[in-house]
Formats: sequence, structure tokens, C-alpha cells
Amino acid sequence: MKEHRGWDLKGLLKRNWLLIATIVSVLLGIGLGVLVRDYASLSHLDKQYFGFPGDILMRMLKLVILPLIISSMITGVAALDSDVSGKIGLRAVVYYLTTTIIAVILGIALVITIKPGVSQKAENIDRTEITQNVNTVDTLLDLTAQTNLGAGYTITALRGQNMIYIQITMFPPLSTTVMNITKDYIIVGSYSDGLNVLGLIVFCVAFGLVIGKMGERGRILLEFFDALNEATMRLVQIIMCYMPVGILFLIAAKIIEVEDWEIFRKLGMYMVTVLSGLAIHSIVFLPLIYFVIVRKNPYTFALGMAQALVTALMISSSSATLPVTFRCAEENLRIDKRITRFVLPVGATINMDGTALYEAVAAIFIAQINDYDLDVGQIVTISVTATVASVGAAGVPNAGFVTMVIVLTAVGLPANDVTLIIAVDWLLDRFRTMINVLGDAYGAGIVQKLSRRELERMDGTSDVTNPFALGTTLDNEECEKKSYVNGGFTVDKTDAISFTETSQF
Repeated sequence: MKEHRGWDLKGLLKRNWLLIATIVSVLLGIGLGVLVRDYASLSHLDKQYFGFPGDILMRMLKLVILPLIISSMITGVAALDSDVSGKIGLRAVVYYLTTTIIAVILGIALVITIKPGVSQKAENIDRTEITQNVNTVDTLLDLTAQTNLGAGYTITALRGQNMIYIQITMFPPLSTTVMNITKDYIIVGSYSDGLNVLGLIVFCVAFGLVIGKMGERGRILLEFFDALNEATMRLVQIIMCYMPVGILFLIAAKIIEVEDWEIFRKLGMYMVTVLSGLAIHSIVFLPLIYFVIVRKNPYTFALGMAQALVTALMISSSSATLPVTFRCAEENLRIDKRITRFVLPVGATINMDGTALYEAVAAIFIAQINDYDLDVGQIVTISVTATVASVGAAGVPNAGFVTMVIVLTAVGLPANDVTLIIAVDWLLDRFRTMINVLGDAYGAGIVQKLSRRELERMDGTSDVTNPFALGTTLDNEECEKKSYVNGGFTVDKTDAISFTETSQF
């Protein structure tokens, strides 16, 4: 028994060394940041150089996002027929909308109950300057561009044309009289580097469906993208070995950059409200939904996502965390690759429970510090706009405060008041990103449970079956004869012929 326990401990450390190293690097990063901040005087340039190892980590993760999303979604959709992929997509979207609405309602209930802004005044809180003038029109156009396949080309054309005049008619929600206000805006086109994830997902889904209908002629493309996915995941494994070092300097540099810690005391109740809502949503509502549908321990499920959650907490980007999310969901939780490759990229783009809750709380908090009483209609407006804005928010750090402008202007609050909460947004952003990633993972597990019959039917009518089902039914000799193809394994049916057919062929 002692020998068995010793091997268990050794195996546990071997399987979770990266998670342990990441947690240790977080603690060391906090300590290093505090030490350097108190005993060293760094210029702005020195601070940038200090965080350079962390910037390398972010750049490496961003480097693999594009090929990972393309290869995973195309192979995932191509492995399913159009009917099954449509059902899986519908279930995922229904889950995303349901949890987002629950998060918004929870946030509104907490901020109305706790009232963190009642004892505060806007004049007592220092505003944080932002580098760009964000207004409602810019934000709406940016969200529209994210859903447009040709958004990048449209913006580039505007830049060449220099500027364009448009008219926008607004209906002020706080106006006491019914009137239309038409204003002329001059929009100066410019090109901004970034990944149009929504447009990319739409293209990959369409491309995957087409490949799935091409039969033998599409197999070459399918095998190419499957090989690309495997190569990308191997590259991710190499990057993850560097992750503890990058996270250490990423956290230390962020602590050094904070100039006024007094702001955390002034906005303490606001932060408590947001963090309480995120905790309740992640500990109560998400696990409850998972347990009711899947009938398994949700906290064991969340433990399997620990590495992805810690990564999301540190780098505050659900898109950059996507490679780690894939690995945890597929290797630790054994979720079918046909589900993870389809559901997780979509979830990282549109499933923003933490962001929706944060925006609802922030809007009402700003109303409270301005002594503005919100009626029922305006609270409903906040809930709707927070839900929609969270869907359009990009999966990058600090994207929430941009869409926050829409929520504020929807009820007539000054958009410039977002500067009141920017100082603590970098910290809250990390926690809400972690909740976003956790919600994506729960969604993949729930969708797999609801789609079990379709997946089993596909497995029963083709040579490709669920790899995790094979792992529990085949002995060692049979397992040596199976080969990895498109998220599944094929089994050699004879000693001379090897079948490598995908599920739809």
C-alpha cells in the first residue's frame, strides 16, 4: 500500500507539474512585483523591458491562435454532417445565451442589493485617462465590423478614401418628449491590426461543411487540416513549458505599473460586488446547470480545467487561453474532439458571462455615484444591452470597457464615466475572463451530453468512433492497431489493410 501510494503521488506530480509551476510562478511574480516596486525606481521604459518575458508569452500564444481556430473548426465541422453540426451549434448558442442572461440578472440583483455606489461620489474617485476617445458610434461600428466577413477590407477602403459622412438617428431613452435627433458624424477610416474571430468562425464552419460533402476529394484537405491541428497542439505543448516564466514577469510587471493603490480602497465595494457575482455564478449557477443536465460532479469537472483557468486568470484573454482550454478539455476531461473543436472556439468569442455581469454591475454603479435613479424599464435596457455587448466583446484584455460605452449611453449615463473604473479593470478583467473560460468548458461538457445520441449514431454507421469509448473497450493489443484521424481513432480491421476514413465518408 505504501508503494502504491508513493506511485500515485509521483504520478500526480508528473501529471500536474505545469499547474503547480504556474501557481508558484504567480506567487513569485506577486512577490517580485512588490519587491521591485518598493525598493527600485524604474522609468517607463524600464517597466516595459521588465515585462518583456511576459510579452513574449502573449505573442507566442497569439501566434498559434489563428492556425488553431482554423484547423480545429474545419476538422470538427467536417467530422459532422450538416444536420448534427446544426443541432450542436443550436444547443451551444442556447446554453451561451441562457448563462449570459443569468449572469446579467445576478449582477443587477447584487448591485441593487449591495448599493456600492450610494456612499461614493464621482468627484472623490480619480479618473484614469484613456488613449483613445471612445464613443457610442465608434463602438457600434466596431461591433458591426466584428460580425462582418469583409470588415478588414471595408476599413482599409475607408482609409484610402480618407473619410465618409453618415447620418445616424438616435432615440434618447431619457428624453421626456418623443423626438428624433439626427446628427452628422464624420468617420475617419483607419485599419487596426486584430483577428476578426467571428468572421473567421463563420468561414471555417462553411468551409468545413463543404469539405464534409466532398467525399473522397475532400479527404486530402481534411487530412491536411487535421495534421495542422496536431502540429499546432504540439507547438502549444512547447509554449506551455515556457508559460510559468512568462506569467511570473507578466504579473510582476503589472503590479509595478500600478501607481495608485488607494483606488482599490475607494472602489472596494464595487470590486466586492463584481467578484461576489462572479463567484456565485461560477460556484452555484454554472455547476448547477451542469449537474442537472450531465448528472456528474461539476467541481471535479472544474478541477480538470484548472490549468486553463489559471492561465485565463493571468493573461486575461479567453482567445489566448484557447490552446490551453483545448488541451484540458480533451486530455483531462475526455470531451469528444468533435465537440471541443466546434464549441470552444465559438464559446471563446461569444460566451462572455463574466463580461456581461461586470457591465451590468458597472452601469448601475455609475448611476448610483451620479445619484441617478433607474426605473424598471432602464434596468431592463441595461440587461439587454449588457447581454448584446458581451457577445460582441472581443476575447482580448480590457475589451469590456469599450462595449461598456453602449450600456452607459443606452440609459443616458455619461460615457466618459468609464474612466472612473478603468483603474481596477485590469484586475477584474482577469477574474471575469476566468469565468468566461469556465463557462465555455461547462458548455462543451453539456453539449456533449445532449449530443450523445447523434455522436453514437455516427460512430455506429462509420469506421471512426469516439476515441475515449475505444480506450475503455479495447485491450492493449487492439489499442496498438488504432490510429488517430480527425478527432477519432480508426481500427485496423485486417493485418494487411488500414482504414483511415472519417465519419461522414
